[in-house]
Amino acid sequence: MLTKKKKLTRKEIKEDPLIKSVSKVKSFYEENQTKIFIALGVVAAIVFIVFIYLGGVKENNMKAATELGKIMNLYDQGNYQDAIEGIPGTDLIGLKKIVDEYGSTENGEVAKIYLANSYTFIGEVDKALEYYLDYSGSNPLFEATAMAGAAGCYENKNEFKKAADLFLEAANLSEGNPLNSEYLFYAAINYIEVKENEKANELLEKIKKDYPNSYYLSQVNKYLTIVN
Repeated sequence: MLTKKKKLTRKEIKEDPLIKSVSKVKSFYEENQTKIFIALGVVAAIVFIVFIYLGGVKENNMKAATELGKIMNLYDQGNYQDAIEGIPGTDLIGLKKIVDEYGSTENGEVAKIYLANSYTFIGEVDKALEYYLDYSGSNPLFEATAMAGAAGCYENKNEFKKAADLFLEAANLSEGNPLNSEYLFYAAINYIEVKENEKANELLEKIKKDYPNSYYLSQVNKYLTIVN
């Protein structure tokens, strides 16, 4: 708590070491004020640039959200090529351009996942993989989705070990993710493909124990007979 300061006498003021220090600082300032002004100017410029940058990031994030909202009808209708490229002559700029212009924002990062999904649906697996792996947003659920998407691409390319490891990583990313049992299941399937049956068995048993209501439970029991 702050208390009222005691009023000092002239003699105390004159002898106060703090005041002496202030006098020295004042002398230093008067002798070096040009350099100080330059230094302060640099600091102010840096603060201004950071302020402008953060403001721009926020504005671009909102723009990305707006453009993403416009294009989602095409995506939901299964018009994936149009969702990727947009429609010339309209205000629908497409997921690729959204990512190109706003990919460093959170909503731009989300657009990467929808863009990767769209490439997956039209069979362009390598392009899909590129954008799944490029996701760097802060949302753990979206991060898991991107990992699982990349895992699916590796599976499609018969790179089963990479697929298994990424599915498992996706499952371990966020404890509350409702898709964790699905990720674990596909991790197990891909481990079976590379003859890592012990690892597959461990994951299948985990699904039985931790996710007794999983949609994949009947399939789990089927694959357990294969690995045992």
